[in-house]
Amino acid sequence: MSHNNIENNLDKTIIKNITMTVEDILTKLVSFPVLGGESNLSIINWIKDYIESHNVTVYMVPNEEGNKASLHCRIGPAVDGGLILSGHTDVVPVEGQDWDTNPFELVDKGDGKLYGRGSCDMKGFLATCLVMLPEMVKTNLIKPIYFAFSYDEEVGCLAAPDLIEHIKTTYTETPKYAIIGEPTLMEPIVGQKGIYILETAVKGSAGHSSRIKQEVSAIHESARLILWLENKMNDLIDAGRMDNRFNPPHTSIHIGQFKGGIAPNVIADKASFFWDLRAIPMDDTKSIVAEFDAHCRTREQELKTIYPDFKIKTVESHWPVPPLNTKETDNVVSLIKKISGHSKLNTVAYASEAGQFKNGGFQSVICGPGSIIQAHRANEFIAKDELKKGMEMISKLIIEMSHPDFT
Repeated sequence: MSHNNIENNLDKTIIKNITMTVEDILTKLVSFPVLGGESNLSIINWIKDYIESHNVTVYMVPNEEGNKASLHCRIGPAVDGGLILSGHTDVVPVEGQDWDTNPFELVDKGDGKLYGRGSCDMKGFLATCLVMLPEMVKTNLIKPIYFAFSYDEEVGCLAAPDLIEHIKTTYTETPKYAIIGEPTLMEPIVGQKGIYILETAVKGSAGHSSRIKQEVSAIHESARLILWLENKMNDLIDAGRMDNRFNPPHTSIHIGQFKGGIAPNVIADKASFFWDLRAIPMDDTKSIVAEFDAHCRTREQELKTIYPDFKIKTVESHWPVPPLNTKETDNVVSLIKKISGHSKLNTVAYASEAGQFKNGGFQSVICGPGSIIQAHRANEFIAKDELKKGMEMISKLIIEMSHPDFT
């Protein structure tokens, strides 16, 4: 029998031997209405209990307040070269969306899809990991498989840095790879843009609108700063700072919210705006922000001659999430091609924890069941066939990690 036939038979055997279905687990995970920014202890403790019921030691990584936690665990031997399966436990809000069903109840309408908030992004992947845990435990793994599940990914990938550091300090061995299971229709993703969201507040002087030249309008100056940011984006494009793997193929700078003013005939003394910076891997978000800050300091000095208390202040809305730029020659790429069944590589414009795992020293890729098109919208769903593909990927991973020649 050929090696491929052996692998195919092992895949079928692994899936057949599972006693708790992936839908059972996904039903439970979807029932926890844990939004980004809220306590996730309900869902993370259920996952912890499930993992520990299979005699696997779980390590919790709580936040300072103790109302949230990430977890990680190792299945297999304490040797270098293992692989991390990473996902997040929080979801985005449903308020204001027109759902046909209860968002926090997994609904099977008989159309081959499972509906519910987080079913796609990304509790479907968590379910495929957990349902395959019994087989991981009883397989003679040569290299370990780790779970790393976080909180607050949807509000800025806030927990991943502490989770990664805890993994690095807990185990005597060092994992080598990480698969972040965001919904990609099982297509391997080797690049993502970095993201940085900031708020800029401008303090000007109030007055009658007829005195616009004698006062400093916070709205007028905010508009100039917004134009500077748009011009900066265009300057990067004109300078050839392009990466055609992405759509759009350049760093984008976008202003999404603006506040200011109390009446048409009153010069605004306060204004603020939020801006979203999504950088291709070759561009450094902090350098762009530093250049903007230098421009703001220049404008302050110029306008203090009119109003001495004029001020511009920019603060992080959440800290920057680094980009992902995995080399096609990295071993994790050949591995993900083999176990996902896809050889085409792609990139995404959305942010995830993948760049953080890459910066933590792990060769990282994004690959998981479901489509990102379904994420963050009403009637979110994951196709049953996608869950099956996710399970097949993990079953193939188990085979690879139990092979003596795996590196």
